[in-house]
Amino acid sequence: MRLSTLFTIGGTFTAAGAISLVAAYFSAQMVESASVTSVLNELDSEGLTWAEVDTNGLQVFLIGTAPDEAARFQALSTAGRVVDASRVIDQMLVEEPEDLAPPYFSLEILRNDAGISVIGLVPTSTDREALMDSFHAAADGVEVSDLLESADFPAPDGWDDALRFATAALHDLPRSKISIDAERVEITAMTDSAAARSRIETALTRRKPEDLRLALDLSAPRPVISPFALRFLIDENGARFDACSADTEATRDRILRAATGAGLEDKATCTLGLGAPSRRWADATELAISKLAELGQGSVTFSNADIALVAAEGTDEATFDRVVGELQAALPEVFALHATLTKPPEAQDDGPIEFIATLSPEGRVQMRGRLSSDSARTTMDSFAKARFGSENVYTAARVAENMPQDWPVRTLAGLETLATLANGSVTVTPDGITVRGKTGNADADAEIAALLADKMGEDVAMDISVEYVERLDPTLGLPSPEECEAQIVQTIGARKISFEPGAATLDASAEEIMDELAELLKRCGDIPLEIGGHTDSQGRESMNQELSRDRAQAVLDALRTRLVPVKSYTVRGYGEETPIADNGTEAGREENRRIEFKLLKIVAEEGQEGDEPADGDAPDPESDEPAETGETDVPAEGPADEQR
Repeated sequence: MRLSTLFTIGGTFTAAGAISLVAAYFSAQMVESASVTSVLNELDSEGLTWAEVDTNGLQVFLIGTAPDEAARFQALSTAGRVVDASRVIDQMLVEEPEDLAPPYFSLEILRNDAGISVIGLVPTSTDREALMDSFHAAADGVEVSDLLESADFPAPDGWDDALRFATAALHDLPRSKISIDAERVEITAMTDSAAARSRIETALTRRKPEDLRLALDLSAPRPVISPFALRFLIDENGARFDACSADTEATRDRILRAATGAGLEDKATCTLGLGAPSRRWADATELAISKLAELGQGSVTFSNADIALVAAEGTDEATFDRVVGELQAALPEVFALHATLTKPPEAQDDGPIEFIATLSPEGRVQMRGRLSSDSARTTMDSFAKARFGSENVYTAARVAENMPQDWPVRTLAGLETLATLANGSVTVTPDGITVRGKTGNADADAEIAALLADKMGEDVAMDISVEYVERLDPTLGLPSPEECEAQIVQTIGARKISFEPGAATLDASAEEIMDELAELLKRCGDIPLEIGGHTDSQGRESMNQELSRDRAQAVLDALRTRLVPVKSYTVRGYGEETPIADNGTEAGREENRRIEFKLLKIVAEEGQEGDEPADGDAPDPESDEPAETGETDVPAEGPADEQR
């Protein structure tokens, strides 16, 4: 073979190889470009614009910095849908995380008779040992289960205060669930009684830290009502309840609807409780109230299954007979009816037969009227002294003949009723009993009616008018007038109620003091308080007296605008007549310019006074002079040459 032929063949193969290499190179470039474009398009559609793509042959490299691990994994998955996942090379970085957010710290305490369980997440700074010790102290020997976890993060603001408040509350709540976080404490608990619920609610609300939100859901078992009583009256003043008991909400609604149909206009409530004598209590009471409405005036009293219907004097006898007959026929079988048509009273030659006992706001008791025997007088005197204190009892009742046979029972029941009041009077006559007064027990009307029905019989005529006074309610923990007086001193401290020079306009600096006084006096309620203004001796006496009174009135007006109940407050301008320091010095004049808060003695109400003791040794509840029981000086401030 010739040499030229060999060169030709070799050149041909070389040219073919070169062409193949060029074709392969451009093919690879096309594949890489297509891969980059397809993967980038898919990444962009998924919102992964931070990721970049590079290729080396068939290998696809993902580069860039992912915001988190999840985004990095999403980019790998997205690229794997476009090209073979084995061709994807991960060269991505992940951003360093910022400081981790603290976890949500919370605690839940469950307590019952079996013990206490504590579960939740607390900061490591929480003293676990001390916390468990407090739970053991509250558990009173039963088991405490510690299911807490901890995290090494700072305790949030308010966490320690919330924890202390909740663990302290646990001592008073043997059956409860308490949920705690740094801003809120939620308490769900069962208390022993309605009174305990009210007391605990008041105590928890007062102890709560200022910035802590408190959610309370306290429940109490229904009380056992004995006797199960209801008393409904219609007289010249309209219809009203003296007592109302119901066994269910549905029964209560039926009773109140019947009363509204009989003329009741004021808002009324029925005490829900256990002890109804029959499941048909609603039927009986609803029927009796409607029949009383047909009579027009009178009363119907239930004491368990015994019913006393008393028609008012002047009721038509035919109507009375018809109503009583229909009521007897329709009453459920267990109930027994005793009906009475009131007759005009017989004239008495020796004055009215009555016994009157009065209780003053200071706790002094007087008894006057008639008693049936010396032994009855001794019994009444002994009971009163045992209940009210020997030094507070004055007995002026006399022994009389021909008294009703049940007179000792009636008078003792009346005195026992008086013991349920804060102040008031009880009048016992052969026809019935009248109770007037004030009390701190919201259910006093019902309890008094039940007590009298139990002691004197269901058919006794009762006239009960007892006013509930919130500040007398011991379950609310409201301060007494004397405690309010002391708290006024504490609230004001060394500060002054200041006025504009020579005027009765409060200075702007007095706003804070007035705001704090208003909050205090709202809690004190309706107390007899005198606001007195005083000046120094500079200027004319008449002008000083007028200015001092105007300033006292300005203080009263400022309290009124802050919604303080001021109806029992009075104002007085003393001018310069009662200095407390030397008016010859600037310091003394400064002290004499002041506002005084004086707590006044409560004036006994008409109908609550007793006979004046002849020898002057017995307590006298009839004083009409409002004596001062204390005073609080609040200096009034202003420039020495203008302030008076």
